[in-house]
Amino acid sequence: MRGKALLRFIPFAIVSVIHLFTLFVDWNDGSTYTKLAIMPALLLGFLWGLPVRRSLLALLGTVAIVFSWLGDALLETPGDSGFLLGLGSFLLAHVTYLVLFAWPMRRGNVPWAALVFAGWWFALVSILAPHIGTLLVPVAAYGLVIALAAAAALGTNRYTAIGASLFLISDTILAFRLFYPDFEFWQMNFTIMVFYIVGQGLIVLGAVLHARNELGVTRASTAQAIPVS
Repeated sequence: MRGKALLRFIPFAIVSVIHLFTLFVDWNDGSTYTKLAIMPALLLGFLWGLPVRRSLLALLGTVAIVFSWLGDALLETPGDSGFLLGLGSFLLAHVTYLVLFAWPMRRGNVPWAALVFAGWWFALVSILAPHIGTLLVPVAAYGLVIALAAAAALGTNRYTAIGASLFLISDTILAFRLFYPDFEFWQMNFTIMVFYIVGQGLIVLGAVLHARNELGVTRASTAQAIPVS
């Protein structure tokens, strides 16, 4: 099942590798265009891999990916308005993922280990607070939604749980790049995108595997319920 699902994500993997290469070699024009192709390729793999496309899981996953694509596109536009709209789009993507993890993808209770994300949120806000001024409340709210989504993902499957944590790491590095003075390291944009791409890919792969597993369980239950004459 996993092998067949992974085949659907080959276009996403190809586009992602090309984009990461453009970042690594500092080809700015190439990275701009390839970045805008990542989420459409992921959406293709998601819808292609789903056994049933008319479902709440399919709808929420699609909405989250579309908001992520809007975030990618808007953050590439110059000016403060594009930046704010881009962050708003990513906030909506995280909210949608949170609903996806807590509702149609939920497989069990969220473990106590999820409290680590509360500690992450407190540490992030405490470190950035002296440097973000009037943006404290929006940044804190954004971080809270990310933390809740990552925590809720622990109640799904391991692919989605790992993916949500990697997405959180990507946003953490981005937050320090944006708001913490003189925060810089070699190939930072490349690193951010590695965590972002792998995180998003694992989240969506986990959603596809969940849908396929649920369909298999339903078919098995139906077969057992049919009396044998």
